[in-house]
Amino acid sequence: QLQLVESGGGLVQAGGSLRLSCTTSGRTSSTYSMGWFRQAPGKEREFVAAITRSGSITNHVDSVKGRFTISRDNAKNTVYLQMNSLKPEDTAVYYCAASVRFGTRIDRREYDYWGQGTQVTVSS
Repeated sequence: QLQLVESGGGLVQAGGSLRLSCTTSGRTSSTYSMGWFRQAPGKEREFVAAITRSGSITNHVDSVKGRFTISRDNAKNTVYLQMNSLKPEDTAVYYCAASVRFGTRIDRREYDYWGQGTQVTVSS
């Protein structure tokens, strides 16, 4: 069983930056493709970014391209989401997820393990 714990969320002004971390335990994280999703109040959980097992390929939703960057350090069993130029519409609970499938997965139904989420609030 794989456990995921997110950290790094908080309150930030528009234009600011945050870095989210997702640390895994229970199994080696390098055997999983990883992703970040977010869910705003009253909305469905949406894809934000994904990364392959080796970290060589990434995928970001259009609304965050050029502002957010997903990366991973398999030696530390940690996946990161660097968020720059934050906007109020980025406000949401951010979730880390792990998939046993290869490649960058954008469908939340293809993820097998989830963290508890971390709140990101961007004030205008």
